[in-house]
Amino acid sequence: MKRVIAGFLAGLTFGLGLAISGMSNPLKVQNFLDVFGTWDPSLAFVMGGAILVAFPFFRLVRFLPRPFVADDFRMPAFQEIDRPLIFGSAIFGAGWGLIGLCPGPALVSISLLSPEAIVFVTCMIGGMLLARFVANLSTRRAFGRA
Repeated sequence: MKRVIAGFLAGLTFGLGLAISGMSNPLKVQNFLDVFGTWDPSLAFVMGGAILVAFPFFRLVRFLPRPFVADDFRMPAFQEIDRPLIFGSAIFGAGWGLIGLCPGPALVSISLLSPEAIVFVTCMIGGMLLARFVANLSTRRAFGRA
C-alpha cells in the first residue's frame, strides 16, 4: 500500500509540475525547437531544474541499503547503446518535436480532455501494443530457429 501511495504522490507532483510550468502545452515544446523563429527557452530551464533536483538523489541511492517503499532497487541491467535504443529514441524525439507532446504531458493534457491528447494517448497505447507484439514475434522466431 505504501508503494501505491508513494507512486500516486510522485505522479501527482510530476503532473502538477508539468501543468504549472506549462509543459503540457505542445506549443512550449514546438517553440523551444523553433530556434530561428519564436524560440522559447523555458523548456531548458524546466529540464535543468529537474536535473538539479534529481541528481543528488541518484547519487544518494548508491549509499542506501534499500528504497523507502520497496524491497530492492530495480536498476537496469542492460546498459549498452544498441540499435533498438537509438531507433526508439529517434522515433520518440521525432514524435515529440512534431506533435509537442511526450507521454507525461500527454497524460496531464488528457485529464483536461484535450482532443489532441486523447488522439495522442490512443496512438501511443497502440504503438506500445504493436511494439510488444513485434518483440514477442521476434522472440518466438529466434527460439523457433534455435
